[in-house]
Amino acid sequence: MRKVDDILLNSFLQIHDVGDDGFNGIYVDPVERKNYFFVFSWGGGWEHLSVSQRNKTPSWDIMCRMKEIFWGDDEVCVEYHPKKEDYINLHPHCLHIWKEVGKEFATPPSIFVGFKTGNEHE
Repeated sequence: MRKVDDILLNSFLQIHDVGDDGFNGIYVDPVERKNYFFVFSWGGGWEHLSVSQRNKTPSWDIMCRMKEIFWGDDEVCVEYHPKKEDYINLHPHCLHIWKEVGKEFATPPSIFVGFKTGNEHE
């Protein structure tokens, strides 16, 4: 997680409520020029970001931009797909990013997805 003071200084965030373990507000996306509601918290051993709009689910690009605001480029975060019996849907257009504090997520080798640009010959 980036330093909280650095996150709070981000010019694309309008912060509404700040507490001991998180804050919320509006992210004003500079590319799409649309507003997204967000809640960011840390507690119970987890860092968590939820991002939503009233009538549209955030895109991959939006979630990537949000991840860059709250976490460093070298940090792995996830969007979970839990067991169906554990589904909780309080908002139909909300996505979540999670990172367990002090632990590194295992990730598959990038080659399982494809070649990185410029490495196709390897």
